[in-house]
Amino acid sequence: MKMLPFIILIFCSVAYTAPEDVSQKESQDLEPMVAPIEFDKIKEVIKKDRLDGTVQKKKQKIVKKTNERRQRKIDLYNIPGEKDFWSFFSEYWLVKNVTILKWDFKKPDYGLDISFKNFLEDLGIFEVKYKILLVNTPDISHFALPSDDGEILFLLSVPFIRTLDLSKLEISILLLEDYLRVKEGYFKEFVSVKGLKEFMGGNFHNKDLNTQILKKVAEKYDDIIFDKGFNFQQQFNVTNKMNAMLKSNLKWWNGYFLLLGKIDNLVKTNILYQKYLKIYPSPELQIGWLKPQKKKVL
Repeated sequence: MKMLPFIILIFCSVAYTAPEDVSQKESQDLEPMVAPIEFDKIKEVIKKDRLDGTVQKKKQKIVKKTNERRQRKIDLYNIPGEKDFWSFFSEYWLVKNVTILKWDFKKPDYGLDISFKNFLEDLGIFEVKYKILLVNTPDISHFALPSDDGEILFLLSVPFIRTLDLSKLEISILLLEDYLRVKEGYFKEFVSVKGLKEFMGGNFHNKDLNTQILKKVAEKYDDIIFDKGFNFQQQFNVTNKMNAMLKSNLKWWNGYFLLLGKIDNLVKTNILYQKYLKIYPSPELQIGWLKPQKKKVL
């Protein structure tokens, strides 16, 4: 019986520790199964995405540059649109006819740009864009060509103005006539051949350029400037407009009237300018149109 307390103590110790072991085992069995986070793989994915994005951007840049390079090549074959065509073709015509017009010479400075600008402004005409090109030939006396959008290119013969001994006012009046002809659209109407409107602004990349249209336009330029000029109805319209614009100033109107008299006398007496009448018919008729009509007495 003396061993009984010891046995009880051992039993109690075993009984006391057993539940703890079971509890820890159950606790371990109940722990959730969580996979470890693989940061290295995440970094690799991010790095790969960034590389893919960079490669994609580079590809897009290459494609963009390639397209731009291709477009620049195609643009080299652009045909000027209507806004720029007349400037392009008028200048082409001047270069083509340099031996006839003789515009490539040392030109005297008559101060015509300023005097004509002041004359237009006195008439109430502002911001007109123009260039005055002096030519050293009697084959053309004066003419106005269409240029850039709204601009006019005036051709003026030095032998012509010297032979007539024209003043700056008379030259300005002469240029005003040519200005009105361009504004009325007579020149463009004459030289605009069939198909020209569709031709303007086109592109002939990988196509044959329709040179026939350009040849026809060049021929029309020659016809109107050197041979056919303007008809009587057009000349009558311009003369009436000049009369309306100048009659408010007696000095201007008399200048125009006397200028036509000088030209009329020149074309009748100087063989070099007999062709003038084919281009501008006729100074004598213009003088008659300007004269006040006598009222019939009943």
